[in-house]
Amino acid sequence: MWTYRRMLSISWTQRVTNADILARVGQSRKLMQTIKNRKVAYLGHVLRHERYDILQLIMMGKLAGKRGIGRRKKSWLRNIREWTGVTSASELFHLARDRDKYSTLMSNL
Repeated sequence: MWTYRRMLSISWTQRVTNADILARVGQSRKLMQTIKNRKVAYLGHVLRHERYDILQLIMMGKLAGKRGIGRRKKSWLRNIREWTGVTSASELFHLARDRDKYSTLMSNL
């Protein structure tokens, strides 16, 4: 944003919103899209390889023990299910095993 402000000769003391600056430059925010793509790609990578058995167990939530006290955070896997539109985690794991289907899923993010 700082670079865009410099290009447009807008001082930091002027009250111009980031959305206005992005509209003037003709850009959009891409950080969230990058995060989504990387998280979904990492999940596919972990679920396809056998050496990540412990990570697979953690992602499936099948570890013994009690849940900690306090507010529950939105799970990492729930974010990916919402972004991809897949309803269940088991369906997502099944899709990740097939590289071609998973790549089409990633391209539709």
